[in-house]
Amino acid sequence: MRNLLRLTLLGAIASLGACATPQKTASRQSAPKRVCKVRTTAYTHSEAGGRRNATGSRLSGENVMSAAADWSHWPLGTKFRIVGTDEVFEIDDYGGALIGTETIDLYKTNRFSMNKWGVRAVDIDILQWGSSEKSLKVLSPRKGNRRVRAMIVALSRNKQITRPF
Repeated sequence: MRNLLRLTLLGAIASLGACATPQKTASRQSAPKRVCKVRTTAYTHSEAGGRRNATGSRLSGENVMSAAADWSHWPLGTKFRIVGTDEVFEIDDYGGALIGTETIDLYKTNRFSMNKWGVRAVDIDILQWGSSEKSLKVLSPRKGNRRVRAMIVALSRNKQITRPF
């Protein structure tokens, strides 16, 4: 009994060390980096944004699925896997309500799936960190929008950006 308790305690301590905050570095990560308790919501194509993401491509609901976020926190191209579901998503969209938050909005193919997801805090494994430069390239022509400007300012403050947009 004492050994079982000790193993349980060691497992709990080990899992605490497995979580980290996302690192905004330009280098590709060789091993997934776990980020714990990320707030997620869900959206679908029947909402205001339609079937296209911020880059003009169709929202993806297969293999690597679309997700939206504040690009100054989760840059365009960030790929991650949700621990527990093994679903893989890529940040290819943003939403005005997400700017200034650390929330990730997951694309679901229908309203039922969207409503079923609701709001969840999940652990994610970052498979590939996105690009601040690509984020700025997509956002710059849209700088007339105040929410987009807020992302541009936050991205520009990021130390990995060496040139102004």
